[in-house]
Amino acid sequence: MGYVNVLWNLYKMTRNTKKTRQEIVKLQEKKWRRMVRHAYDASPYYRQTFEAAGITAGNIDSLPLSAFPTIDKAGFMEHFDQLVTVPDLKQEELRAFDSQTSVSQKLFRGKYHVVHSSGSTGKPGYFIYDEAAWNQMLVGIIRGALWGMTAAQIGKLLLEGPRIVYIAATDGRYGGAMAVGDGVDGLNARQLFLDIKTPLEEWMEKIREFQPNMIIGYPSAIKILGELAHEGEVDLKVLRVVSCGEPLGASLRKYLEDTFQAKVVNFYGASESLALGAELTGEDGMYLFDDMNVIEVEEGAIYLTSLYNFAQPLIRYRISDRLSLREGERAEYPFTKVESVQGRSEDLLWFENRRGEREFLHPLAVEGFCVEGLLDYQFRRQDKNAFEMLAEISGEERKEVVRKEMLQKMGKILREKRLDEVEFRVRFVREILPDSVTGKKKLIVV
Repeated sequence: MGYVNVLWNLYKMTRNTKKTRQEIVKLQEKKWRRMVRHAYDASPYYRQTFEAAGITAGNIDSLPLSAFPTIDKAGFMEHFDQLVTVPDLKQEELRAFDSQTSVSQKLFRGKYHVVHSSGSTGKPGYFIYDEAAWNQMLVGIIRGALWGMTAAQIGKLLLEGPRIVYIAATDGRYGGAMAVGDGVDGLNARQLFLDIKTPLEEWMEKIREFQPNMIIGYPSAIKILGELAHEGEVDLKVLRVVSCGEPLGASLRKYLEDTFQAKVVNFYGASESLALGAELTGEDGMYLFDDMNVIEVEEGAIYLTSLYNFAQPLIRYRISDRLSLREGERAEYPFTKVESVQGRSEDLLWFENRRGEREFLHPLAVEGFCVEGLLDYQFRRQDKNAFEMLAEISGEERKEVVRKEMLQKMGKILREKRLDEVEFRVRFVREILPDSVTGKKKLIVV
Protein backbone atom coordinates (compact mmCIF):
# COMPACT_ATOMS: atom_id res chain seq x y z
CA MET A 1 0.00 0.00 0.00
CA GLY A 2 1.52 3.28 -1.12
CA TYR A 3 2.25 6.33 1.00
CA VAL A 4 -0.73 8.36 -0.23
CA ASN A 5 -3.14 5.47 0.26
CA VAL A 6 -1.82 4.89 3.77
CA LEU A 7 -2.37 8.51 4.74
CA TRP A 8 -5.83 8.63 3.18
CA ASN A 9 -6.98 5.41 4.86
CA LEU A 10 -5.42 6.53 8.14
CA TYR A 11 -7.36 9.77 7.90
CA LYS A 12 -10.63 7.91 7.26
CA MET A 13 -10.06 5.44 10.11
CA THR A 14 -9.02 8.18 12.53
CA ARG A 15 -12.31 9.97 11.84
CA ASN A 16 -14.05 7.12 13.67
CA THR A 17 -12.51 8.36 16.92
CA LYS A 18 -14.59 11.53 16.50
CA LYS A 19 -17.92 9.74 16.07
CA THR A 20 -20.49 9.26 18.80
CA ARG A 21 -20.74 6.00 20.71
CA GLN A 22 -24.09 5.32 19.02
CA GLU A 23 -22.53 5.78 15.58
CA ILE A 24 -19.73 3.34 16.40
CA VAL A 25 -22.16 0.73 17.75
CA LYS A 26 -24.24 1.05 14.57
CA LEU A 27 -21.13 0.75 12.38
CA GLN A 28 -19.91 -2.25 14.35
CA GLU A 29 -23.22 -4.07 14.03
CA LYS A 30 -23.38 -3.39 10.30
CA LYS A 31 -19.91 -4.90 9.91
CA TRP A 32 -20.43 -8.01 12.04
CA ARG A 33 -23.73 -8.78 10.36
CA ARG A 34 -22.01 -8.60 6.99
CA MET A 35 -19.28 -10.94 8.32
CA VAL A 36 -21.63 -13.61 9.71
CA ARG A 37 -23.69 -13.58 6.51
CA HIS A 38 -20.51 -14.00 4.46
CA ALA A 39 -19.35 -16.85 6.70
CA TYR A 40 -22.72 -18.60 6.38
CA ASP A 41 -22.67 -18.30 2.60
CA ALA A 42 -19.00 -19.14 1.95
CA SER A 43 -17.70 -21.32 4.83
CA PRO A 44 -18.87 -24.96 5.11
CA TYR A 45 -17.83 -25.03 8.76
CA TYR A 46 -19.81 -21.96 9.76
CA ARG A 47 -22.89 -22.98 7.77
CA GLN A 48 -22.93 -26.32 9.57
CA THR A 49 -22.36 -24.92 13.07
CA PHE A 50 -24.78 -22.05 12.56
CA GLU A 51 -27.55 -24.38 11.39
CA ALA A 52 -26.83 -26.75 14.29
CA ALA A 53 -27.48 -23.74 16.56
CA GLY A 54 -30.76 -22.97 14.79
CA ILE A 55 -29.37 -20.14 12.67
CA THR A 56 -30.63 -20.17 9.08
CA ALA A 57 -30.77 -17.88 6.08
CA GLY A 58 -34.19 -16.79 7.27
CA ASN A 59 -33.21 -15.54 10.73
CA ILE A 60 -29.48 -14.81 10.50
CA ASP A 61 -30.03 -11.07 9.96
CA SER A 62 -32.17 -10.63 13.08
CA LEU A 63 -30.33 -12.61 15.77
CA PRO A 64 -27.94 -10.98 18.26
CA LEU A 65 -24.25 -11.87 18.06
CA SER A 66 -24.54 -13.73 21.37
CA ALA A 67 -26.77 -16.29 19.63
CA PHE A 68 -23.93 -17.46 17.39
CA PRO A 69 -21.73 -20.41 18.48
CA THR A 70 -18.22 -19.88 19.81
CA ILE A 71 -14.98 -21.50 18.68
CA ASP A 72 -11.60 -21.95 20.37
CA LYS A 73 -8.10 -22.46 18.94
CA ALA A 74 -8.33 -26.25 19.03
CA GLY A 75 -11.57 -26.17 17.05
CA PHE A 76 -10.13 -23.60 14.68
CA MET A 77 -7.13 -25.79 13.89
CA GLU A 78 -9.25 -28.92 13.58
CA HIS A 79 -11.67 -27.34 11.10
CA PHE A 80 -9.28 -24.94 9.35
CA ASP A 81 -9.83 -26.21 5.81
CA GLN A 82 -13.63 -26.03 6.12
CA LEU A 83 -13.64 -22.70 7.99
CA VAL A 84 -11.83 -20.58 5.40
CA THR A 85 -13.93 -19.08 2.61
CA VAL A 86 -11.48 -19.47 -0.27
CA PRO A 87 -10.77 -22.83 -1.92
CA ASP A 88 -6.97 -22.59 -2.24
CA LEU A 89 -6.13 -22.46 1.49
CA LYS A 90 -5.16 -25.72 3.19
CA GLN A 91 -3.60 -25.88 6.64
CA GLU A 92 -0.97 -28.49 5.77
CA GLU A 93 0.11 -26.50 2.71
CA LEU A 94 0.52 -23.44 4.93
CA ARG A 95 2.57 -25.52 7.35
CA ALA A 96 4.82 -26.68 4.52
CA PHE A 97 5.14 -23.12 3.23
CA ASP A 98 6.17 -21.92 6.69
CA SER A 99 8.74 -24.66 7.23
CA GLN A 100 10.21 -24.81 3.72
CA THR A 101 10.39 -21.17 2.63
CA SER A 102 12.31 -18.17 3.93
CA VAL A 103 10.51 -15.53 5.99
CA SER A 104 11.53 -13.08 3.28
CA GLN A 105 8.98 -14.80 1.03
CA LYS A 106 6.07 -12.96 2.53
CA LEU A 107 3.09 -14.20 0.51
CA PHE A 108 1.58 -17.65 0.25
CA ARG A 109 0.43 -18.30 -3.32
CA GLY A 110 1.40 -14.71 -4.02
CA LYS A 111 -1.63 -13.24 -2.24
CA TYR A 112 -1.95 -14.30 1.41
CA HIS A 113 0.00 -12.98 4.39
CA VAL A 114 0.66 -15.81 6.85
CA VAL A 115 1.05 -15.27 10.60
CA HIS A 116 1.75 -18.15 12.95
CA SER A 117 0.95 -18.28 16.61
CA SER A 118 3.11 -19.91 19.26
CA GLY A 119 4.09 -23.46 18.44
CA SER A 120 5.05 -24.35 22.01
CA THR A 121 2.67 -27.33 22.11
CA GLY A 122 3.83 -29.01 18.92
CA LYS A 123 2.10 -27.32 15.99
CA PRO A 124 1.48 -23.59 15.54
CA GLY A 125 -1.83 -22.18 14.38
CA TYR A 126 -1.88 -20.23 11.13
CA PHE A 127 -3.83 -17.04 10.59
CA ILE A 128 -4.03 -15.66 7.07
CA TYR A 129 -4.87 -12.23 5.71
CA ASP A 130 -5.62 -11.41 2.10
CA GLU A 131 -4.33 -8.09 0.78
CA ALA A 132 -7.47 -6.13 1.68
CA ALA A 133 -7.51 -7.44 5.26
CA TRP A 134 -3.76 -6.93 5.66
CA ASN A 135 -3.94 -3.31 4.50
CA GLN A 136 -6.89 -2.63 6.81
CA MET A 137 -4.95 -4.12 9.70
CA LEU A 138 -1.82 -2.09 8.88
CA VAL A 139 -3.78 1.15 9.02
CA GLY A 140 -5.21 0.05 12.36
CA ILE A 141 -1.71 -0.58 13.70
CA ILE A 142 -0.46 2.79 12.47
CA ARG A 143 -3.44 4.52 14.10
CA GLY A 144 -2.68 2.70 17.35
CA ALA A 145 1.04 3.55 17.25
CA LEU A 146 0.16 7.23 16.76
CA TRP A 147 -2.72 7.11 19.25
CA GLY A 148 -3.48 10.46 20.84
CA MET A 149 -1.33 12.49 18.43
CA THR A 150 -2.85 15.47 16.68
CA ALA A 151 -2.77 15.85 12.90
CA ALA A 152 -0.05 18.48 13.32
CA GLN A 153 2.07 16.15 15.48
CA ILE A 154 1.67 13.30 12.99
CA GLY A 155 2.62 15.63 10.15
CA LYS A 156 5.71 16.77 12.02
CA LEU A 157 6.79 13.17 12.68
CA LEU A 158 6.35 12.23 9.02
CA LEU A 159 8.20 15.30 7.81
CA GLU A 160 11.14 14.63 10.12
CA GLY A 161 11.24 11.06 8.87
CA PRO A 162 10.36 8.22 11.27
CA ARG A 163 13.37 6.09 12.18
CA ILE A 164 11.80 3.08 13.84
CA VAL A 165 13.62 0.40 15.78
CA TYR A 166 11.64 -2.79 16.39
CA ILE A 167 12.90 -5.00 19.24
CA ALA A 168 11.25 -8.41 19.45
CA ALA A 169 11.35 -11.86 17.89
CA THR A 170 11.96 -11.19 14.21
CA ASP A 171 13.10 -14.51 12.76
CA GLY A 172 9.71 -16.07 12.07
CA ARG A 173 6.29 -15.27 10.64
CA TYR A 174 5.41 -13.27 13.73
CA GLY A 175 2.57 -10.84 13.15
CA GLY A 176 4.25 -7.91 14.87
CA ALA A 177 7.48 -8.08 12.91
CA MET A 178 5.71 -8.58 9.59
CA ALA A 179 3.18 -5.83 10.19
CA VAL A 180 5.74 -3.31 11.44
CA GLY A 181 7.90 -3.97 8.40
CA ASP A 182 5.04 -3.42 5.96
CA GLY A 183 3.66 -0.46 7.91
CA VAL A 184 7.05 1.23 7.96
CA ASP A 185 7.31 0.77 4.20
CA GLY A 186 3.90 2.40 3.77
CA LEU A 187 5.05 5.47 5.72
CA ASN A 188 8.34 5.80 3.82
CA ALA A 189 10.09 5.39 7.16
CA ARG A 190 13.46 3.85 7.96
CA GLN A 191 13.55 0.77 10.13
CA LEU A 192 15.94 -1.30 12.19
CA PHE A 193 15.02 -4.77 13.43
CA LEU A 194 16.76 -5.97 16.60
CA ASP A 195 16.07 -9.60 17.37
CA ILE A 196 15.91 -10.50 21.05
CA LYS A 197 18.43 -13.28 20.37
CA THR A 198 21.04 -10.78 19.15
CA PRO A 199 23.87 -10.04 21.64
CA LEU A 200 23.63 -6.72 23.47
CA GLU A 201 26.95 -5.59 22.04
CA GLU A 202 25.43 -5.71 18.55
CA TRP A 203 22.34 -3.88 19.81
CA MET A 204 24.47 -0.98 20.96
CA GLU A 205 26.48 -0.78 17.73
CA LYS A 206 23.36 -0.74 15.57
CA ILE A 207 21.46 1.71 17.78
CA ARG A 208 24.36 4.19 17.82
CA GLU A 209 24.51 4.13 14.04
CA PHE A 210 20.76 4.19 13.38
CA GLN A 211 19.67 6.79 15.98
CA PRO A 212 15.96 5.88 16.15
CA ASN A 213 13.29 8.42 17.05
CA MET A 214 10.60 5.78 17.64
CA ILE A 215 10.81 2.45 19.48
CA ILE A 216 8.43 -0.50 19.05
CA GLY A 217 8.72 -3.89 20.72
CA TYR A 218 8.38 -6.09 23.78
CA PRO A 219 8.36 -3.88 26.90
CA SER A 220 10.89 -6.11 28.67
CA ALA A 221 13.27 -5.69 25.73
CA ILE A 222 12.64 -1.92 25.50
CA LYS A 223 13.45 -1.72 29.22
CA ILE A 224 16.90 -3.18 28.50
CA LEU A 225 17.43 -0.50 25.85
CA GLY A 226 16.38 2.09 28.45
CA GLU A 227 18.95 0.73 30.87
CA LEU A 228 21.63 1.02 28.21
CA ALA A 229 20.59 4.63 27.64
CA HIS A 230 20.59 5.36 31.37
CA GLU A 231 24.10 3.92 31.69
CA GLY A 232 25.31 6.11 28.81
CA GLU A 233 25.95 3.18 26.47
CA VAL A 234 23.59 4.68 23.85
CA ASP A 235 22.27 8.20 23.34
CA LEU A 236 18.61 8.35 22.30
CA LYS A 237 16.13 11.11 21.48
CA VAL A 238 12.81 9.34 21.13
CA LEU A 239 9.42 10.84 20.21
CA ARG A 240 7.30 7.79 20.97
CA VAL A 241 7.54 4.29 22.44
CA VAL A 242 5.09 1.56 21.43
CA SER A 243 4.92 -1.45 23.75
CA CYS A 244 3.45 -4.66 22.31
CA GLY A 245 3.58 -8.45 22.61
CA GLU A 246 3.63 -8.54 26.42
CA PRO A 247 1.64 -6.97 29.27
CA LEU A 248 2.87 -3.51 30.30
CA GLY A 249 2.70 -2.95 34.05
CA ALA A 250 2.31 0.47 35.65
CA SER A 251 5.83 0.56 37.09
CA LEU A 252 7.47 -0.44 33.80
CA ARG A 253 5.34 2.12 31.93
CA LYS A 254 6.54 4.87 34.29
CA TYR A 255 10.14 3.71 33.90
CA LEU A 256 9.92 3.88 30.10
CA GLU A 257 8.21 7.29 30.18
CA ASP A 258 10.81 8.72 32.56
CA THR A 259 13.78 7.15 30.78
CA PHE A 260 12.87 8.12 27.23
CA GLN A 261 10.91 11.29 28.11
CA ALA A 262 8.30 10.23 25.57
CA LYS A 263 4.70 9.08 25.38
CA VAL A 264 4.30 5.31 25.73
CA VAL A 265 1.53 3.53 23.84
CA ASN A 266 0.52 0.13 25.15
CA PHE A 267 -0.64 -1.59 21.95
CA TYR A 268 -2.87 -4.65 22.06
CA GLY A 269 -2.84 -7.18 19.24
CA ALA A 270 -2.91 -10.92 18.62
CA SER A 271 -2.16 -13.25 15.73
CA GLU A 272 -5.91 -13.61 15.20
CA SER A 273 -6.32 -9.85 14.74
CA LEU A 274 -3.16 -7.78 14.92
CA ALA A 275 -4.93 -4.52 15.79
CA LEU A 276 -7.18 -4.85 18.86
CA GLY A 277 -6.65 -1.74 20.96
CA ALA A 278 -4.36 0.91 22.43
CA GLU A 279 -3.69 2.59 25.76
CA LEU A 280 -1.95 5.95 26.06
CA THR A 281 -2.10 6.30 29.84
CA GLY A 282 -2.63 3.74 32.55
CA GLU A 283 -5.11 6.00 34.31
CA ASP A 284 -7.40 6.37 31.30
CA GLY A 285 -7.34 2.68 30.39
CA MET A 286 -7.23 0.90 27.07
CA TYR A 287 -9.61 1.52 24.18
CA LEU A 288 -10.61 -1.41 21.98
CA PHE A 289 -10.86 -0.78 18.25
CA ASP A 290 -14.62 -1.37 17.96
CA ASP A 291 -14.56 -0.35 14.30
CA MET A 292 -12.28 -3.32 13.52
CA ASN A 293 -13.41 -6.04 15.94
CA VAL A 294 -16.08 -7.05 18.40
CA ILE A 295 -14.69 -8.22 21.73
CA GLU A 296 -17.16 -9.76 24.17
CA VAL A 297 -16.40 -10.47 27.80
CA GLU A 298 -18.47 -13.27 29.31
CA GLU A 299 -17.72 -14.69 32.76
CA GLY A 300 -14.03 -13.90 32.40
CA ALA A 301 -13.75 -15.34 28.88
CA ILE A 302 -12.99 -13.14 25.86
CA TYR A 303 -14.50 -13.76 22.44
CA LEU A 304 -13.22 -12.04 19.31
CA THR A 305 -15.11 -11.38 16.10
CA SER A 306 -12.92 -9.84 13.40
CA LEU A 307 -14.78 -7.35 11.18
CA TYR A 308 -12.36 -7.21 8.28
CA ASN A 309 -10.84 -10.64 7.54
CA PHE A 310 -13.30 -12.25 5.12
CA ALA A 311 -10.94 -14.97 3.82
CA GLN A 312 -10.65 -16.51 7.30
CA PRO A 313 -13.63 -15.40 9.40
CA LEU A 314 -13.20 -15.54 13.15
CA ILE A 315 -16.61 -15.32 14.78
CA ARG A 316 -16.81 -15.45 18.58
CA TYR A 317 -13.32 -16.94 18.72
CA ARG A 318 -12.08 -17.45 22.28
CA ILE A 319 -8.74 -15.84 23.13
CA SER A 320 -6.77 -16.55 26.28
CA ASP A 321 -6.16 -13.00 27.53
CA ARG A 322 -8.11 -11.51 30.41
CA LEU A 323 -9.67 -8.07 30.63
CA SER A 324 -12.48 -6.29 32.40
CA LEU A 325 -14.71 -3.54 31.05
CA ARG A 326 -14.63 -0.03 32.51
CA GLU A 327 -18.29 0.81 32.07
CA GLY A 328 -19.92 4.04 33.14
CA GLU A 329 -16.70 6.07 33.05
CA ARG A 330 -16.21 9.21 31.05
CA ALA A 331 -14.43 8.22 27.85
CA GLU A 332 -12.44 10.44 25.51
CA TYR A 333 -13.14 8.12 22.57
CA PRO A 334 -16.35 6.35 21.47
CA PHE A 335 -14.76 2.92 21.85
CA THR A 336 -15.09 0.26 24.54
CA LYS A 337 -12.90 1.08 27.50
CA VAL A 338 -11.15 -1.72 29.42
CA GLU A 339 -8.51 -2.30 32.02
CA SER A 340 -5.09 -3.10 30.63
CA VAL A 341 -4.97 -6.58 29.16
CA GLN A 342 -3.50 -9.30 31.35
CA GLY A 343 -1.66 -11.92 29.34
CA ARG A 344 1.54 -13.88 29.83
CA SER A 345 4.27 -11.96 31.61
CA GLU A 346 7.54 -13.76 32.17
CA ASP A 347 10.91 -13.08 33.74
CA LEU A 348 14.06 -12.93 31.67
CA LEU A 349 16.86 -15.43 32.17
CA TRP A 350 20.14 -13.58 32.73
CA PHE A 351 23.55 -15.22 32.38
CA GLU A 352 27.19 -14.27 31.85
CA ASN A 353 28.68 -14.63 28.38
CA ARG A 354 32.22 -15.79 27.63
CA ARG A 355 33.52 -12.25 28.28
CA GLY A 356 31.95 -12.10 31.72
CA GLU A 357 29.26 -9.68 30.49
CA ARG A 358 25.59 -9.99 31.41
CA GLU A 359 23.36 -11.36 28.63
CA PHE A 360 19.69 -12.36 28.63
CA LEU A 361 17.41 -14.98 27.16
CA HIS A 362 13.94 -13.67 26.41
CA PRO A 363 11.03 -16.12 26.97
CA LEU A 364 9.43 -15.23 23.63
CA ALA A 365 12.64 -16.20 21.85
CA VAL A 366 12.14 -19.79 22.96
CA GLU A 367 8.35 -19.91 22.97
CA GLY A 368 8.30 -20.74 19.29
CA PHE A 369 9.69 -24.26 19.72
CA CYS A 370 7.78 -26.60 17.45
CA VAL A 371 8.67 -30.22 18.18
CA GLU A 372 6.37 -33.10 17.28
CA GLY A 373 5.36 -34.93 20.45
CA LEU A 374 6.23 -32.04 22.78
CA LEU A 375 3.07 -31.10 24.70
CA ASP A 376 4.45 -28.48 27.07
CA TYR A 377 7.73 -27.25 28.51
CA GLN A 378 9.17 -25.00 31.18
CA PHE A 379 12.57 -23.45 31.92
CA ARG A 380 14.04 -23.66 35.41
CA ARG A 381 17.15 -21.78 36.50
CA GLN A 382 19.65 -23.91 38.44
CA ASP A 383 22.44 -21.40 39.07
CA LYS A 384 23.91 -18.29 37.47
CA ASN A 385 25.09 -20.17 34.38
CA ALA A 386 22.88 -23.23 34.15
CA PHE A 387 19.25 -24.14 33.60
CA GLU A 388 17.13 -27.15 32.76
CA MET A 389 14.22 -27.58 30.41
CA LEU A 390 11.29 -29.58 31.77
CA ALA A 391 9.40 -31.36 29.00
CA GLU A 392 5.98 -32.99 28.93
CA ILE A 393 5.59 -35.35 25.96
CA SER A 394 2.81 -37.34 24.31
CA GLY A 395 4.51 -40.73 24.56
CA GLU A 396 7.72 -42.44 25.61
CA GLU A 397 8.49 -43.52 22.05
CA ARG A 398 9.25 -39.89 21.10
CA LYS A 399 11.42 -39.21 24.14
CA GLU A 400 14.90 -39.31 22.62
CA VAL A 401 13.80 -37.59 19.39
CA VAL A 402 12.23 -34.76 21.39
CA ARG A 403 15.32 -34.48 23.60
CA LYS A 404 17.63 -34.25 20.58
CA GLU A 405 15.52 -31.60 18.83
CA MET A 406 15.15 -29.49 21.98
CA LEU A 407 18.88 -29.60 22.66
CA GLN A 408 19.64 -28.62 19.07
CA LYS A 409 17.20 -25.70 19.07
CA MET A 410 18.27 -24.41 22.46
CA GLY A 411 21.95 -24.82 21.58
CA LYS A 412 21.46 -22.73 18.45
CA ILE A 413 19.82 -19.93 20.45
CA LEU A 414 22.62 -19.93 23.03
CA ARG A 415 25.27 -19.78 20.31
CA GLU A 416 23.52 -16.82 18.70
CA LYS A 417 23.55 -15.03 22.06
CA ARG A 418 27.22 -16.01 22.60
CA LEU A 419 26.24 -17.98 25.69
CA ASP A 420 27.99 -21.17 24.65
CA GLU A 421 29.29 -21.81 28.17
CA VAL A 422 25.83 -21.85 29.74
CA GLU A 423 24.94 -25.41 30.75
CA PHE A 424 21.50 -26.83 30.13
CA ARG A 425 19.74 -30.17 30.09
CA VAL A 426 16.33 -31.63 29.25
CA ARG A 427 14.37 -33.39 32.00
CA PHE A 428 11.12 -35.17 31.22
CA VAL A 429 8.22 -34.86 33.64
CA ARG A 430 4.73 -36.32 33.68
CA GLU A 431 3.04 -32.91 33.75
CA ILE A 432 3.94 -29.21 33.80
CA LEU A 433 1.92 -27.90 36.73
CA PRO A 434 0.43 -24.40 37.01
CA ASP A 435 1.57 -21.91 39.62
CA SER A 436 -0.22 -22.60 42.91
CA VAL A 437 -1.01 -18.91 43.44
CA THR A 438 -1.99 -17.65 39.98
CA GLY A 439 -3.26 -20.92 38.53
CA LYS A 440 -1.36 -20.17 35.31
CA LYS A 441 1.57 -22.11 33.87
CA LYS A 442 4.84 -20.20 33.80
CA LEU A 443 7.24 -20.57 30.93
CA ILE A 444 10.24 -19.58 33.07
CA VAL A 445 10.73 -20.33 36.76
CA VAL A 446 13.65 -18.44 38.25
